[in-house]
Amino acid sequence: MRVLVTGGTGFVGTSVIHALRAQQTEVRVLARSRERAARAAAWGAEVVTGDVTDPAGLVAAADGCTHVVHLVAIIKGRPEDFERVMVDGTRNVAAAAEHAGAGRLVLMSALGTSEATRDTVPYYRAKWEMEQIARGAALEHVILRPSFVFARSGGALPTFVRQVRLSPVVTVLGPGSQRSQPIWLDDLAASVAASLVDPGAANRTLELGGPDVVTWNELYRAIARTLGKRRRLVHVPFALARAAARATQALPGAPLTVDQVTMLAGPDNVVSNDDAQSVFGLPLVPLAEQLRRAV
Repeated sequence: MRVLVTGGTGFVGTSVIHALRAQQTEVRVLARSRERAARAAAWGAEVVTGDVTDPAGLVAAADGCTHVVHLVAIIKGRPEDFERVMVDGTRNVAAAAEHAGAGRLVLMSALGTSEATRDTVPYYRAKWEMEQIARGAALEHVILRPSFVFARSGGALPTFVRQVRLSPVVTVLGPGSQRSQPIWLDDLAASVAASLVDPGAANRTLELGGPDVVTWNELYRAIARTLGKRRRLVHVPFALARAAARATQALPGAPLTVDQVTMLAGPDNVVSNDDAQSVFGLPLVPLAEQLRRAV
């Protein structure tokens, strides 16, 4: 098995490549520069330079690969950026996988993606369209929809930990009652690796979450307990958060966009079934252990 991984230099992709190489799987990483993929190369992955927006380059990158893992996504940008990178990029990846005769395409989507949410923000629209492309491809597909992904470094959890560690008053967007089901990064990577070969995953959309469901209020309090801190939560109404994001989102390093506030104000980010656990049967890191590792 030789696996082409797009988005392999990112937060999730690095862990996925590590998991695959730990199993001695042959990995080819598509990267915009070899410098960005230095860690993957050190683990024994083959690096090819290219971009998902280049159809011809993708065909060359996929040549000889039996499986494809597509992880590329953006979280900020204009609607046309989401269309170019995520939608057109996925169309190019699927075409390259078909041309190579690959047996399976694994697509990283996101929990919260649905026909009901696709018109709320460009991110969900792009993810929904990416899923439709995967389903329509002439090869097996697996669509993975993870909840929030936590890790020691990278992602959102270190930011939450810094908030609680450094400030006696922690701001929470909205009432703090929305629920999520954080999954540990290594568990997500293991699920991606399993989805490449598990026959029970073929042509399925699988929701991924950790073993614990938590509200934002409960999450911040759990972080405070893990740090041994006493913290007061102050809630910022979503309307005020949107107004602040609208005023600052164009600035470099802006913490949130209006679209991200809209997503946080949306439905609970929890899995609706246990299909993924039934298919993969992988052990999952409990939230308390996730926090202990992070702090």
